[in-house]
Amino acid sequence: MSHRFPALPPLTHLTPPPLDWQDGAPHSRTFDDVYFSRQDGRAETEHVFLHANRLPERFAQWAAPRPFVIGETGFGSGLNMLCAWACFEVHAPPGARLHLISTEKYPMRREDLAQALSAWPTLADHARVLLEQWPPCISGVHRLWLSDAVTLDLHFGDTTERLQLLDGLVDAWFLDGFAPSKNPQMWQPELFDAMAARSRPGATFATFTCAGIVKRGLKAAGFAWRKQPGFGRKREMLAGEITVPPADQRRKATPWFTPPALQTTSHVAVIGAGIAGTSVAEALARRGVHVTLLDRDAPGAGGSGNRQGALYVKLAAQTNLQSRFYLAGLMHSRRWLARLDPEQQLWRDCGVTQLALTAKEAQRQARFAHDHEFPDTLIEALSPVQAGARIGMQVEATGALDYPQAGWVRPQALCDHLAQRPGIHFQKAEVASLKAQNEGWLLTLENGETLQTNQVVIATASLADSFHQTRQLPLQAVRGQVTQLALPSGVANLKRVVCAGGYVSPAWEGVLTFGASFIPGDTQSELREAEHQSNLEELKRTLPSLVEALEKAGATLDPTQLTGRAAIRAASPDKTPYAGPVPDAEAWQTDYAPLSKDAGRVGRMPGRHHAGLWISAAHGSRGLASAALCAEVIASRMCDEPLPLEAPLVDHLHPGRRLISALIRRPRP
Repeated sequence: MSHRFPALPPLTHLTPPPLDWQDGAPHSRTFDDVYFSRQDGRAETEHVFLHANRLPERFAQWAAPRPFVIGETGFGSGLNMLCAWACFEVHAPPGARLHLISTEKYPMRREDLAQALSAWPTLADHARVLLEQWPPCISGVHRLWLSDAVTLDLHFGDTTERLQLLDGLVDAWFLDGFAPSKNPQMWQPELFDAMAARSRPGATFATFTCAGIVKRGLKAAGFAWRKQPGFGRKREMLAGEITVPPADQRRKATPWFTPPALQTTSHVAVIGAGIAGTSVAEALARRGVHVTLLDRDAPGAGGSGNRQGALYVKLAAQTNLQSRFYLAGLMHSRRWLARLDPEQQLWRDCGVTQLALTAKEAQRQARFAHDHEFPDTLIEALSPVQAGARIGMQVEATGALDYPQAGWVRPQALCDHLAQRPGIHFQKAEVASLKAQNEGWLLTLENGETLQTNQVVIATASLADSFHQTRQLPLQAVRGQVTQLALPSGVANLKRVVCAGGYVSPAWEGVLTFGASFIPGDTQSELREAEHQSNLEELKRTLPSLVEALEKAGATLDPTQLTGRAAIRAASPDKTPYAGPVPDAEAWQTDYAPLSKDAGRVGRMPGRHHAGLWISAAHGSRGLASAALCAEVIASRMCDEPLPLEAPLVDHLHPGRRLISALIRRPRP
């Protein structure tokens, strides 16, 4: 077993499988094999995967606060996962949760998936939920919420590779996929090793095949197997378990990222009610955790208090960890918002168009479009004429990138909505200090009152380093001011959010919002005429035809007469958010001091953290694309669940990363 994670493979637009249809059931032309039998496919799934893993009785007895986790090698048509979900609904007690993980190298197109699942009318309601959230066929992890109690993580990509990158443990395995004789590339020793390393003690497995390569691979990885009666004309199948899985060695090269020990989560305090804090509160409350949400002002009163904000990302031409995270965050946020607000009262998926106004940006976009083959439903390169048609007015650009799934959000209204979710108690209070106790944390408020909780999440943007436990995390305050003006009648509204040096959103309730200024180190929040002026100038550079139409219609473009809002955001030195456990900085300075002399002297000491203390901060101007996914990372770790990102991306978000990089860069004596 490797002592480090495998390198993340390139982001890939995965190829849908070429299919034939035989009696209404899909047949893979690539592997010359069927996905299921239309006559008895569901019965086969129940026999091979549900009953051989003893799922009905295990679901009925499930009483743990964490979810029961099923891992599957090959999502295919989704029949196995939907059957497991339906079985869970019948047998599990109230309050139990189910977490499904499934890998797929060749995800079906939505229309093919719909046709395949139409063979099972009794699963129609389950299939509809899946289809509504079906993600773009991009490699990576896609988290779907099938119900309040059931989560599905789709890991698109090579199965072995996906399991090697998985951050989470499994209770039962569906060892599926096309037959070993048809798909020998999957049924390799590395697959069984990855399964074993991602298993909990006592994890079971079931598979339809009895091929020798499978039996040998399972045994070598530590699984005990036995033959059981197969289904239909297949005489035998395999089932078994692993009693003592191998230890996870993958963080030996980066021991500081070893997750902290689990703590009780019955009551968690979240400090800060902006988008970072309210999304964490919602993620925890959705899992049944009692949350006290604290803020010195109202929800969304700080950097998240604008009427409108752009839900967008700007991806690097050469994909790096930060770009991978933000693309995952954009797709995650869109599914999250659609689940929270299907009527789109708080957001719009109108799309975002990024204009290339300079030769440098045009070259960057051209390089991006050449090197990435994303589906047009996710990112599409446009000509100036095409961009103008999407936006709804003429543009003076040399090209554009269009994000059809992006759009705009009402941040303040969203924060207020989240703060009122069941399980969340909002309290207007400022936290003066935090003190660790044997049973959790003691919060002392500015008014002298105290609050005891099991765990604490800090989400106070530029003030997140004001506690002594977080003071060594580098944060930079960044002032941003947006400008607002009434859209005169007769001026066409934008069809899309438009970004270049700044952004402008389609007018909402007759008001156009654009900006924003970006002033690092400035912590003042009064409105400034100079920044209104610079926002106007940026708007004119971005959409001169819009400014011309505003002037002709008599709109007030005098900076002294404009309204808007200024607020303070926070950024990290590398412009990636902090999302994870708070490191004990003094301990890290001691434990990893040898790194300052030799970056190869890693040592074996796992990272020491302030037990039960977490942070979500440094979201900068892209919090609408990052906060919800960061919240899910934190809540998943706290609640002992598989994480919604590949492990290297989880580590990339870790708040201690800057402490390690500072040690490595420290001048040698």
